[in-house]
Amino acid sequence: MQQTKLSSSHRIVYSICEHPYLGYLIEPHVVKLNPNGTYSLRYQRVFSNTVNEYAQAVDELDYKLIRLLDEIEQTSLIKKFHKKAIRPVDFFSKVFDKNLYELLRTKIDQVLLQFFALVGEKPIFLMSKDGYPADQKLLIAPQPASVLFHFRRNEEETRYFPTIKYEDHRMEFMFKNAQVIVNEQAWLLLNNTLFHFDQQLEGKKLSPFLNKRFISVSRSTEKKYFETFVCSLIEKYNVYAEGFEIKTHQHNANPILKLIYHEEGDSHVELQFQYGPYIFSSGKDNKVNVRMEYDEENDLYTFHRIKRSIIWEENQAKIITELGLEKLYPHSNDLLPKEILGKRPSIFDWISQNDLVLREKGFEIIQDVAEKKFFIGQTSIDISINEDNDWFDIKAIAKFGPFEIPFIQLRHHILHNIKEFTLPNGEIAMIPEEWFAQYNHLFQFSRDKNELKLNKIHLGLLYEISEHTELTFSRKLKKLADFEEIADAPLPKNFHGQLRPYQRAGYNWFNFLQQYKFGGCLADDMGLGKTIQTLALLQHQKEILIADHAVRTSLLILPTSLIYNWQNEATKFAPDLKIYLHTGNNRLKDPQLLSPYDLVITTYGITRIDEEFLSQFYFNYIILDESQNIKNPTSKSFKAIKSLKSQHKLALSGTPVENSVSDLWTQMHFTNPGLLGSYTYFQKEFVQPIEKKKDEEKAKRLQTIVKPFILRRTKDQVATELPPKTEQVLYCEMSEKQHELYEKVKSEYRNAILDNQLAGKAKSNQIALLQGLIKLRQLANHPKMVDQEYTGNSGKFDTVIETLEKVLQNGNKVLIFSQFVKQLNIFRSYFDKKSINYAYLDGSTKNRDEAVSQFREDKDTKLFLISIKAGGVGLNLIEADYVFILDPWWNPAVEQQAVDRSHRIGQTKNVFIYKFISKDTVEEKILAMQNRKRSIAQSLITTEESFIKSLSSEDIQELLG
Repeated sequence: MQQTKLSSSHRIVYSICEHPYLGYLIEPHVVKLNPNGTYSLRYQRVFSNTVNEYAQAVDELDYKLIRLLDEIEQTSLIKKFHKKAIRPVDFFSKVFDKNLYELLRTKIDQVLLQFFALVGEKPIFLMSKDGYPADQKLLIAPQPASVLFHFRRNEEETRYFPTIKYEDHRMEFMFKNAQVIVNEQAWLLLNNTLFHFDQQLEGKKLSPFLNKRFISVSRSTEKKYFETFVCSLIEKYNVYAEGFEIKTHQHNANPILKLIYHEEGDSHVELQFQYGPYIFSSGKDNKVNVRMEYDEENDLYTFHRIKRSIIWEENQAKIITELGLEKLYPHSNDLLPKEILGKRPSIFDWISQNDLVLREKGFEIIQDVAEKKFFIGQTSIDISINEDNDWFDIKAIAKFGPFEIPFIQLRHHILHNIKEFTLPNGEIAMIPEEWFAQYNHLFQFSRDKNELKLNKIHLGLLYEISEHTELTFSRKLKKLADFEEIADAPLPKNFHGQLRPYQRAGYNWFNFLQQYKFGGCLADDMGLGKTIQTLALLQHQKEILIADHAVRTSLLILPTSLIYNWQNEATKFAPDLKIYLHTGNNRLKDPQLLSPYDLVITTYGITRIDEEFLSQFYFNYIILDESQNIKNPTSKSFKAIKSLKSQHKLALSGTPVENSVSDLWTQMHFTNPGLLGSYTYFQKEFVQPIEKKKDEEKAKRLQTIVKPFILRRTKDQVATELPPKTEQVLYCEMSEKQHELYEKVKSEYRNAILDNQLAGKAKSNQIALLQGLIKLRQLANHPKMVDQEYTGNSGKFDTVIETLEKVLQNGNKVLIFSQFVKQLNIFRSYFDKKSINYAYLDGSTKNRDEAVSQFREDKDTKLFLISIKAGGVGLNLIEADYVFILDPWWNPAVEQQAVDRSHRIGQTKNVFIYKFISKDTVEEKILAMQNRKRSIAQSLITTEESFIKSLSSEDIQELLG
């Protein structure tokens, strides 16, 4: 049954009552009014969840006040401060103690202060002893009262008492049944009036005097009482004294930074303020501080009241905050420099950097009186460099205020992280933290312990130093440090092909390195033409050295899988180069026989075997392709290559750092020995801090050292110079076992076709040729496609995986097309084994959309294996920017359709297409025929059968030759 709302014949009243355990509370009640408007004896305690019953008697302010007072109802308080359910009677008899009283009373006082701030004209009563809420009407005094504390000292004692004034009249409150209702900020109930005060006044300062005229302090205990209680009272309140003196002072203040030294841990400063002879710590917001002085001879106490300028002090604190100091803990006065990139500078560095500004702002820096006297002032370093042919002479002076110290004297300190340096006057100078980071390598790589000398390969170190000091370089040094300014080198006359602008820049860089006898590493992204840039250099070398009759033979060392790619590119772009392939079983044995050649190409494996032979020849260039192959400094390949001799050295690698920063050391040691110090030093100084501690400073410094000698351009950086798509054929050498199997099958089919020709069976010939070509093409890809039991390697499979690993390192997405589902399954097995995510699509895939969505939307799926027949049309896969075609299709148009899955409208990246062709197989011959028959293929050829019909007997001889 719904209750009807009662009329406004009720009134909400607020009643002050005394709880037996908690002290004074205020409770809201609803009281029924008599017909004449007076309060009846009918009433009810209300809460925010029951007051709606009396809605017509309640306004918005009442709702607010009732919600507030709900917080100090005893049940609410018990729930807040005692988590387990308990009856109030048990709580107060078994749990309640002095500590809980303090906690609960603080909360009650805070609520009552909010209540008095809001209550306005609402009716307030004093509750009767029998609980009637509207017993005695109370008023709130409209003006605040003031308090004055009195002390009277005579020969026997000191008497202490307060007096209260209201509207300039002294109030009698002692022995008048007055009550302190709120303690935290005193509210006093006297004669049915609630009084508050004009300053922060604790109620307990008044409570003792409600029923007492004064407090007496004997002479025997007065000194301690004066030092503590009286000093505190004079700081906060108005005090009148007889028998001792209170003097008030106002001084001009000075800001002080006090240096606190800690041998272990962070030294810091404290902010202080000096007012005349008195020093105060920052952060104490008392406007008045009191210092007591006792004249024993005259038995006279003097209290000095020092008025502080809190706003001025806050401004001084703001100055040093803006200069980069912060509190170590919120309520401490210990100040330290703020962290920069996760590292906190030392306080000595901060003082040195800000010394002039601090003095201008009037700050005085003082030290603890201790055994050590620290130098406080500006610290700087002056560096000048003299260039020699092969090294730099560095003259450096460290300045500590007026003292000038040759920097070499700090060598031991910098290398061993010793921060304290004793100046000639005995003061201790703290070497700036940044010097240890900036100049450690200067001393590490210096050729002399008594003076600073650097090999010219350490140009990067000097370039870094120039960012921090007034250092100027000669123009040639500036150029090398800032690659973009390198001038154009003349292009070789007999180079066939056009270098793109970024490739021309790489060619210029090669020539610049050679001019200053530096080695370098070209680390351009895969597909940007490292081979072409290098061939242009070698062709240029041939043209300029042939006239001088100088050694022009260069050595190129590479993985076996790249031999034919280099051979083909050289034939295409630099056909004048006389090339010798130092491979196979019939290799040259006499080093002098290498002289007629411009370029000797060999593999890492053969270099290990022929180390003694190759080390007897002095080459023009030694070039390492895929130089990450020597990343292990203990490997036989690295040791063999280090024994070879040449005038110049180059490394080529799209991934110079494959797995670890340590990969870099061998490649840099090959190109510029000594650049990164010993391998042990490099591990300790760079690899461990960068990889284990993510030390960005060390990473930046390493980059600075190697920057002049590594040139890397990414696909994104040169995107505007690239054509929309770049195609490249990668030739793969079959493994030995694969090659034997291929030759055996080829002979069988050649003989079968020859027999059919003799018997005049043209139809059988076509069938045999079709079967033979399919089988040979499968063997060229992977013999497992023909024989499941095959256990050997596939040259093409290995090359595809190797190329894929390089592409995936940069986060690219790749489409992998094959016309053989068997071939795709071999890759699937490999990816499953390695836990590599991929999407898959062939003719039997039921949910094409799911496979496409996985590739397009899942950031962890970088690969999409697609059967060329199933995925050649109808797909939009612009997320991919690399396309791998594992086997050549008879009709180039079909291949083109596959490529167009990625290279189509919406693609914003340049697309790289790699065709993998097994060397000396039917695949290579199909590729050649495709080009010859391109016009027919584009219009007619769509299947293997139609392709075979278009073949002449000469073509067949060539395919199976």
